[in-house]
Amino acid sequence: MLGMTMSCARCHTHKYDPITHKEYFSLLAFFNSTAENPLDGNKYDHGPAMKAPANPKEWEALTSSNGRDQDTIKSFSTTTLIAQELPEPRVTKILERGEYHSPIGEALTPDVPAAMGSFPKDAPRNRLGLAQWLTADTQPLVTRVLINRIWQRVFGYGLVRTPEDFGLQGEQATHPELLDWLAVEFREKGWDQKHILRLLVTSQAFKQSSQFRTDLDDPKNRLLARGPAFRLDAEVIRDIGLWSSGLLDPTMGGEGVKPYQPAGLWKALMHPASNTKNYVQDKGEKLYRRSLYVYWKRTSPHPMMTLFDAPNRESSCVKRSRSSTALQSLALLNETQRVEMARKLAERLIKSSPNDKTRLNRLYQLLACRHSLPRESKACLDLLTTMKKRYTSSPEQAKALLSTGESPVNSELNPAELAAWTQVVTTVLATDVALSLF
Repeated sequence: MLGMTMSCARCHTHKYDPITHKEYFSLLAFFNSTAENPLDGNKYDHGPAMKAPANPKEWEALTSSNGRDQDTIKSFSTTTLIAQELPEPRVTKILERGEYHSPIGEALTPDVPAAMGSFPKDAPRNRLGLAQWLTADTQPLVTRVLINRIWQRVFGYGLVRTPEDFGLQGEQATHPELLDWLAVEFREKGWDQKHILRLLVTSQAFKQSSQFRTDLDDPKNRLLARGPAFRLDAEVIRDIGLWSSGLLDPTMGGEGVKPYQPAGLWKALMHPASNTKNYVQDKGEKLYRRSLYVYWKRTSPHPMMTLFDAPNRESSCVKRSRSSTALQSLALLNETQRVEMARKLAERLIKSSPNDKTRLNRLYQLLACRHSLPRESKACLDLLTTMKKRYTSSPEQAKALLSTGESPVNSELNPAELAAWTQVVTTVLATDVALSLF
């Protein structure tokens, strides 16, 4: 939120860093007096934000006001107690070399780093006071940092291309006046992120073509003379495939799910005595939950996530890397869930129309909101013809392909035709049409 990192100051003071060892722990003191949950994540040390009526008649009295007190009733549910301050502030001291068992010196008062300005004398020295300081009109960084992150999400790169460093060693904003204007607009509109997102995606900068321009010497698009073009995140790539195929389970909340994964991967990486060395794959709808809910094992994340540069979550990641490797192509064409997505999407296309050209246009409408281009149509229809011949003469190969994944196969469809369309869809799902914003 402040456009800087300070983890190094946890161990010791660096000569040329703006944050000292002491300032790091003074900032930590704001959070150190927060009540902690026990190891069992299903239990809490603090009660609910509002005491619920135990008597049914009290509930009836609250809900039968015919609208007179509805605003008051709604106000009770707008705030959820996420964390609670301890009755007595916890003592915070400097930890020598960051070791929790080596506190030294006197107790510290919660405070902000001097490089960030001064903390108001009349403000409470707790999380609320810190939040008020961060969101005050006099705070120059927070709105700019947040706007830069939103811009980065939409355009692929921030107006400041070093989102983790707004300091002297980071890059300067490519359009500083635009960054300032958006920051003011964000604050004046009540910190409404939807308003800013709507503003960005309806802007001329976003709607213009992303085709490379030979008349400009701007390979990194710093001038915003063309639209954004970048590969999507690992989670989005998977969710697009699930959604277009009709497999996506929109259920929200709940525990992490374990989709398809190569057998023995956890066991090969774990200690023999580990209680998580065996990966037990989920069944049914859990296989198709959004990628947000995919179980994350720190020492062995899901391979399709790491393959497409999902961060390891060991530290804050403000900007993901975007690699392009041959292994990604192999996984997109052969991984179990990718093939299953393609099969179900192929079923959807075959049932939508008897005409191959119409089916192909439907495929591109789902993935890119447009019809296929002539060169795309020719390549896909040529591949379809080749695959139909292959699977008509080798029905056992068609059967093997269609058996991939746990979702049932539509027995009413011709296996050879379905297998051929599965290969076409698998190919299209492995192109920029389904992998990139452009």
